[in-house]
Amino acid sequence: MNILQQIVEYKKQEIAKAKNRLPENELRDQVFYPKKRRPFVKQLLEPGPFGVNVIAEIKRASPSRGIIRPDLDVAKYASDYELGGASALSVLTDRRYFSGSIEDLKKARKSVSIPVLRKDFLISSYQIYESSVIGADALLLIVRILSQQQLKDYMDLCIEIGMDVLVETHSEKDIETATLAGARLIGINNRNLSSFKTNVETSAKLVSILNQGQVAVAESGIKGRQDIEKLREAGIWNFLVGESLVRAPDARAFLQFLLGA
Repeated sequence: MNILQQIVEYKKQEIAKAKNRLPENELRDQVFYPKKRRPFVKQLLEPGPFGVNVIAEIKRASPSRGIIRPDLDVAKYASDYELGGASALSVLTDRRYFSGSIEDLKKARKSVSIPVLRKDFLISSYQIYESSVIGADALLLIVRILSQQQLKDYMDLCIEIGMDVLVETHSEKDIETATLAGARLIGINNRNLSSFKTNVETSAKLVSILNQGQVAVAESGIKGRQDIEKLREAGIWNFLVGESLVRAPDARAFLQFLLGA
């Protein structure tokens, strides 16, 4: 199995154990409804003050890079990201492959006033209810690991409980599936999740096939201002940036550099 298949298989086991601890109907009763949600998609519909928006990510590790910053202080990074001009946060909650946790998301959200995206490998309605309960304002749905019907059902469920969705794609076929499901905010991942290799040309190429009214987010592989400017010329103004921010000696200053501030 490739890395993505391994992660999905492990998620199935993880969800089964979680359901044994807390059945889905009981979890659903705890759902966190819209009145306290922070608008995620709305933040990204137009370019920010410097012509771009950055979704800054809390990320300790990855399968391709191993441990990136094991001592990462979630509250400090979240606060620095907001002070640096981030439009939103992304928090990895996968523990086994990314050393993240649900607690990371809770801490991050408590430290900022901007919206927070839960980034994980979501393959079940159970995880969507869970995302709501832990306080996420939005979540990531990855086309590659869902059927078109699942994608539509999960997007409908998110609408019902007042959560925004970022739909992640990596190919023309993925974008077609996302479009048929009604996705508006389209993440274009420059990383191939099967091999975890990255090429920023992916976003530049695929943004041209989005429908009018769809908004792109370039994900992965953004290492500096040059990448931002290149993709800005292609028509993208939203960028999800993780590893380069976490590795930077001063995350706040590096974020301002990426924004062009």
